[in-house]
Amino acid sequence: MNTKILKTLEYDAVKNKLTPFITTAGGALELEKLQPTTNSDEMQTWLAETTDAMQVIRLAGGMTIPQLANINPHMQRLMIDADLNATELAQVGRVLYTTNQLKNFFDNFILDKDEALIALKPYIERLLTLPQVNQRLNEAIDTDGRITDEASPELHRIRQQIKGTEAAIRQKMQDYTRGKSAQYLSEPIVTIRNERYVVPVKAEYRSKFGGVIHDQSQTGQTLYIEPADVVDMNNRLRESQLKERHEEARILQELSALLRPEAQIILENAVVLGHLDFVNAKARYAVTIRAIAPEYSPNNVVRLLQARHPLLDPQLVVPNDIVIGEEYSAIIITGPNTGGKTITLKTLGLLQIMAQSGLFIPVAEYSTVGIFEEIFADIGDEQSIQQSLSTFSSHMVNIVSILEHLNDRSLVLFDELGAGTDPQEGAALAMSILDAVGAAGAYTIATTHYPELKVYGYNRVDTINASMHFDLETLRPTYQLLIGVPGQSNALEISKRLGLNPEIIQEARELVKKDSQELNAMIQDLVLRRDEVMTQQKLLDTQINDNRQLKLNYETKLEKLDQERAKLIEKAKQDANQMVSQSRQTADKIIKDLRQRQLAGDVVKENELITAKSALNALKQAPSADNNRILRRAKAAKSVKFEVGDTVLVREYGQQGTIVRALKDGKFEVQMGILKMIVAAPEIEKQNIQNQPKQASRHPKHTGVTTARANNRAQASATLDLRGERYEPAMAKLDRFIDSALLNNLPSVEIIHGKGTGAIREGVLSYLRSHRSVANYQFTGPDQGATYAELK
Repeated sequence: MNTKILKTLEYDAVKNKLTPFITTAGGALELEKLQPTTNSDEMQTWLAETTDAMQVIRLAGGMTIPQLANINPHMQRLMIDADLNATELAQVGRVLYTTNQLKNFFDNFILDKDEALIALKPYIERLLTLPQVNQRLNEAIDTDGRITDEASPELHRIRQQIKGTEAAIRQKMQDYTRGKSAQYLSEPIVTIRNERYVVPVKAEYRSKFGGVIHDQSQTGQTLYIEPADVVDMNNRLRESQLKERHEEARILQELSALLRPEAQIILENAVVLGHLDFVNAKARYAVTIRAIAPEYSPNNVVRLLQARHPLLDPQLVVPNDIVIGEEYSAIIITGPNTGGKTITLKTLGLLQIMAQSGLFIPVAEYSTVGIFEEIFADIGDEQSIQQSLSTFSSHMVNIVSILEHLNDRSLVLFDELGAGTDPQEGAALAMSILDAVGAAGAYTIATTHYPELKVYGYNRVDTINASMHFDLETLRPTYQLLIGVPGQSNALEISKRLGLNPEIIQEARELVKKDSQELNAMIQDLVLRRDEVMTQQKLLDTQINDNRQLKLNYETKLEKLDQERAKLIEKAKQDANQMVSQSRQTADKIIKDLRQRQLAGDVVKENELITAKSALNALKQAPSADNNRILRRAKAAKSVKFEVGDTVLVREYGQQGTIVRALKDGKFEVQMGILKMIVAAPEIEKQNIQNQPKQASRHPKHTGVTTARANNRAQASATLDLRGERYEPAMAKLDRFIDSALLNNLPSVEIIHGKGTGAIREGVLSYLRSHRSVANYQFTGPDQGATYAELK
């Protein structure tokens, strides 16, 4: 991946967000070296590792890894037979201790939580504990890098001796600072000079103490004297201190020799701990930005649902759906300045790069990413005074370089393509550049103000218009991305609302070309229609939630009834079996009597006895769950295999749709007309439609994308027969029928109501008259017993 795009999209700023969660030198090194991969298997492995780390956070609060220094230089010194000092040994000891603690943590976690942690398991298995070495280091070196008294018996004895000698010296020196001799001192204190205890004596009283003079003050009026009475004790103390140093050196040599054979293992443990620390940091960062693991699309479909820029305040940023590579490979975004076009470009590019780095991204569930060998961007003003390049020239230099290096595994982001020059030439150049990118098979998203590119986006194959919504009521952008709707020019409308003279505005309207006015009118109509659809979608979502709750309550009650019924059936069978058992006992007694009669000379046929007993045995019923309707329904659902392109019935709405995408957890994305929704397998029923052609994707190099519109229209009925129905059920059927026709884009329908009393006929007319989607209606048929309605 080129370094320019990483700088443009602020990739390092995202990496810096992980720094507070890193605690080891190895983890910091991995973070520093992190770059997006272009290998799909490697990306999926990285994401799987982060997923395992997220699972550890969810179930156990995460891994606890302390601050660990870089021990690589220490191990290198050991390998050349050098000895380590106490601080270095303490750092190595922390690595060994952490290895032991983390190994035990994972063993218990996998056992207690029944989690395999498949992605992290290879690293966990690479951790090798050295219990004896770890114990020896812990008892000899404390965490601050100090050799403990327990490092050896000899060191303990020497330090005890030092403590006793120092106590005796302090006691003797106190006699000088508190007794009669205190009057000869500059200050009644004990201090140290040349590692020996001394007292500050006034120069004129030097003969009062004898001993050795070790130092004097700058004025010469104070002499630091070691009194003769403590010289011998100071000598013993000095001797003990030298023995302590020799013993400490011996211990350090011993511990270094103990570590030397295990240097490579310890170094490997440090590397693994660094990687686990890095993975843990990725997971903790994902928690802070509410990110999830995206799914990988082998067809390179980028579907970012409710995507948010990770560096913006999540409370303020507006999430958007950004989809490319499914039905189109180029998006032309138009709209006002400061409307969010550039941040949309950066959001797409940065989230894709984060995913290729194994980082979770702030999107909604079922989002997918692809793999790009290169991501190019021409964003911002890159004017260079030193190179004598204008803004336009600098952009062209960058674009020339992009066109030379892109291929069909590239993503290109253009901000204000063709800007900085004559609008007519700029627009023509922008369209040519987009054609060149499309010919290479690369994906592209471009922002522009040129109206010519709106027509380009409408006419070109695999290209779609988009815009950033602008609220004319508040005169502010909403930062909402509208796919399929080009942006409209709001300059005249904004000027009008801000109070500009109406005559000036009218004159400006007349100067604007007629085709531009028609284009803006078309866009405005599209926006209004889109707002209507969104309003209906919200109402539909509310109804869906209500229906799901009702369905849940119904299924809960039904399941409870089935359980009670099953219990009653089992109880009845047990009672019946008990009765059969009693009957069998009675029959056995009868048969026994018959046999006795036979022995006594009476003629009784054996086959008659066997037949009678078999008939009694047949009365017994084995307990069974065949009558459990819920189990039968679940069994039937499991036996059905759903595939992309299958036509299914969504039970909850009674509508047919087509499966356009298989999701995880047994869920599917189903398209019903212009609507798409996610449903679980038990909520849909496969339809047996003979010779049903499956539609191909608009983009020839991507497969698995279908639309339900043509299929549903083929299956939707255009005629409704209400004859013989009562009024209320007839009106309910009519409402469902019209909704189904609208969902399937039927141009017209026929409602057969007959003449009869005229109640249903009048109800149909009243319904059609008030329905906003009915364009026209009229009676039909020889007896006017039907009504023909044209739909909008």
